[in-house]
Amino acid sequence: MRPPLQTVSTGSVVAMVGFFSSFPIVLQGLASVGASPMQAASGLMAAALSMGLAGIVLSLWTRLPASVAWSTPGAALLAVTAPVEAGFAGAVAGFLVAGALTVLAGLWRPLARLAEAIPVPLAQAMLGGVLFTLCLAPVRGMVEAPAIIAPVVLAWFVLGRLNKLFAVPGAVLVAAVIIAVTADLSAADFGPLLTAPEWTAPRFSYEAVLGIGVPLFIVTMATQNIPGIAVIRSFGYQPKAGPLFASVGGFSLLSAPFGAPATCLAAITAAMCANEDSHPDPGQRFWSAVFAGLFYCGLGLFAGLITAFAALAPPMLVASVAGLALLGVFANSTAAALAHEDYREAAVITFLVTASGITVFGLGGAVWGLLAGGVVQVARGVWSAKV
Repeated sequence: MRPPLQTVSTGSVVAMVGFFSSFPIVLQGLASVGASPMQAASGLMAAALSMGLAGIVLSLWTRLPASVAWSTPGAALLAVTAPVEAGFAGAVAGFLVAGALTVLAGLWRPLARLAEAIPVPLAQAMLGGVLFTLCLAPVRGMVEAPAIIAPVVLAWFVLGRLNKLFAVPGAVLVAAVIIAVTADLSAADFGPLLTAPEWTAPRFSYEAVLGIGVPLFIVTMATQNIPGIAVIRSFGYQPKAGPLFASVGGFSLLSAPFGAPATCLAAITAAMCANEDSHPDPGQRFWSAVFAGLFYCGLGLFAGLITAFAALAPPMLVASVAGLALLGVFANSTAAALAHEDYREAAVITFLVTASGITVFGLGGAVWGLLAGGVVQVARGVWSAKV
């Protein structure tokens, strides 16, 4: 079967949007949990290859536009998570736990139902709390380094008025120009052209499991995998959720030792692959996800160069681009968290505790925020029943 040319162009756009809209967040997340520059480059490469290969395999297997992504909300969670005692080796253990739980959720329906049973407002409030600090970066950058950050914010704002899909890639392009102008590229060590994978042996601990693995699983399931299935179904396809969950979890397990946080089903790029702009014939749209996967793999091979170039950025630049990229997700998560009056109080508690950035017994704010919100909601229900 000859792939339609239209799906090639769609796949290239999907890959450009998916990769350049969020790779600064992935790099920031990996650095926050203790990755060295080489480990971060390996993690970015492994994440891109994992989602690329998973998208190719799943789309060809199911003949569905099964677009796959790295977990941007999961990377944002890592960006506000303090390193565990074992450093990046502990983070890798957390990545493996999250991947294993995703496989189990695909194979064992009770675990998937348990993940789905977490109230949406509380899950979204947790995500909003995670994103809050990150989304403040452009605001701080405009004050601390206006000459550097203002052009990026302006590009993001102007392009967003024309086409939201290209707002963040446009901001990334402007940031790249700023780096090229301000940095001494001749003195930079970009290393080999293609990125070499770096294996990190995991070190398991309760901090790694409960502080990184479980929250990463919850936020990825709640904000990526489950919505990803819903998006595909909204275009008339009937995917089987279990095999897809198990498959992306399996790719997560394979890529985690090389530093990749989580591979998951896509939502936004899934819509790009599944709509009529991808191809008039719904039966041909899976090719868009296939070609997106191929382009993801190509970009992943040059992750080392991208990481080394980003490392030359002036202070606040990468964090500000990441914050701009997350503004839309932050707006949607906070709106969903506060939409239901019955959950509003618990959602606010979840948001505040998560955003506080506290670490108690080695567990970060996201864990305590979800627990605090859950306790408040349960207590509220018990109190109302007694009254």
